[in-house]
Amino acid sequence: MKYDVTHITTIKYASPVRLARFNIRLKPARWPNQTVTGYALVVDPLPWTRTDEPGAFISNESKILVRSATAQLQVESRFSVSVEPSGIDYATVAAPSVAAVRELALTLPGLGPLSPASYLFGSPIAVPEPEIARWAATIVDDTMSVVQAGYALMHAIYTQFQYDAKATETDTPPIEAFTQKRGVCQDFSHIMIVAARSLGLPAAYVSGYLRTLPPPGKPRLVGADAMHAWASLWCGEGLGWIGFDPTNDAYAETDHIFIAMGRDYSDVSPLDGVFVGGSGQHMDYSVDVAPAA
Repeated sequence: MKYDVTHITTIKYASPVRLARFNIRLKPARWPNQTVTGYALVVDPLPWTRTDEPGAFISNESKILVRSATAQLQVESRFSVSVEPSGIDYATVAAPSVAAVRELALTLPGLGPLSPASYLFGSPIAVPEPEIARWAATIVDDTMSVVQAGYALMHAIYTQFQYDAKATETDTPPIEAFTQKRGVCQDFSHIMIVAARSLGLPAAYVSGYLRTLPPPGKPRLVGADAMHAWASLWCGEGLGWIGFDPTNDAYAETDHIFIAMGRDYSDVSPLDGVFVGGSGQHMDYSVDVAPAA
């Protein structure tokens, strides 16, 4: 599949901002089966400085400094992308067991951004939670293949939790969303990550996009009007990282566009930073993922 992606974020301030520093993570990082062309990032007002560099884990980061007084900041990200199928038959793929992946992840050398060791332990948002661990233990056992385990966790979240955009905020801890069984893609991804790590499985948070319009005869994916999130599990040296979307009960394939991967949302948030000025601000965004002609 080929897509043209446009993401516009507008921040309006209650009073003019005199100085602002932001980190923008909207340029897709390199990822298997995905080719990006024509990337453009436009910031209005024009930043005083802009530095583009690799971010932590699997991400691209643009650091900008705005020094002119402004009451509004607009960030527009545009690119074209081609997403190829992984070629994996998830129903029949030979994958190592949960026990085997847990042991290998602890002994495999390397601490690079794709190393499973980086995603085994608690992180700023995805902290260990005994209640989620107990729940995960009722769904997954050590003899299951890691792909079967990922599907089981994904499907359990999809069937037991309700998508509710009003139930949580960006900073809602995963345990709160778990307790109320409601939330959005960010919450469901964090819950799956906490659950998988409790089983000793390396689990990462992926930010990206979904195709806006479904293929003929297919239902529209939940979360297609904004940035989306899903979990990725390390499934052994042969299979590597596989994406699981608990919001839609689907593997991350050609309907999913990869932007960045980290330990949790805090590593890959699309926009964060600080500013000097009034405390009031309001953020609007629009996302369009259109199949390319």
